Amino acid sequence: MKVYGIKTCGSVKKALKFFKDQGIEYEFHDFKKEPVGCEKIDEWINKVGIDVLFNSRGTKYRTLKLKELNLDDKGKREWLCKENLLIKRPVVEQDSGDVVVGFDEDKYKEIFA
Repeated sequence: MKVYGIKTCGSVKKALKFFKDQGIEYEFHDFKKEPVGCEKIDEWINKVGIDVLFNSRGTKYRTLKLKELNLDDKGKREWLCKENLLIKRPVVEQDSGDVVVGFDEDKYKEIFA
């Protein structure tokens, strides 16, 4: 299993703590150290949808003033490719190929525990 995010993100911290507490092994991928490309983003969009993946509530979204651009799906995808910090975190890729975005403890218990 692979967890994508950044170390300083609250949701990522909660997810990593959850996995640690459950004794679940994972590999961590830090967006800040190694951004993911459009290919990976397209893979995730195909599995969860652009609206699940695109974080329109984060600091980066507000800093870049993206709300004013009224982005369509194509525009959102382009921004995700350019700026990984717009990806809602964490993104968890399971060995089965399933992708889970964000942290919701109840959902995690259902899926991973």
